Amino acid sequence: MPRAKAALAEQSAITPNWREGPLQGRPGFLIRRLHQIHTAIFAEECGEEKITPIMYSVLSALAQSGPVDQTTLASAVAIDKTNMADILERLRKRGLIRRRVAPKDRRVRLATLTEEAKSMLDRIDDKAERAHLRTVENLSPREQALFIHYMMRVVTAKGAAGDAPASDDRAEG
Repeated sequence: MPRAKAALAEQSAITPNWREGPLQGRPGFLIRRLHQIHTAIFAEECGEEKITPIMYSVLSALAQSGPVDQTTLASAVAIDKTNMADILERLRKRGLIRRRVAPKDRRVRLATLTEEAKSMLDRIDDKAERAHLRTVENLSPREQALFIHYMMRVVTAKGAAGDAPASDDRAEG
């Protein structure tokens, strides 16, 4: 039995009633706290640009993909289409993206980065990377790689099974 599973089993044996167990040992509690910690570190590093981690993810995805529709972008960033529409509108109002009708399907609007967004990404990429590294800096390089590997495993397994819908803007980091 893997150590983590054994630890959870041991905790369950000590506290047969899940609710009576320590909150600080629950996966959901720890994931939420880690998200809060990362978001605060990201704000320290990138706050002067008034950009959230989810906005940075959207801009990064657009930088990688080029012009793309809202549905594809929402899927790439793992947020629902309604929240993506709101984020794209906020980014458009700030002059960071442009939206245009797709040439092949006039019902679809493509989002693309503006020069201002490209400049912003150039300015903050190092800071955003530092925020990600600071989030896991208390782990050794090997532990960091394992931690990311295990998070990806859970996300892949749960996402593939359709267990978890795409997140909203408040839950990104």
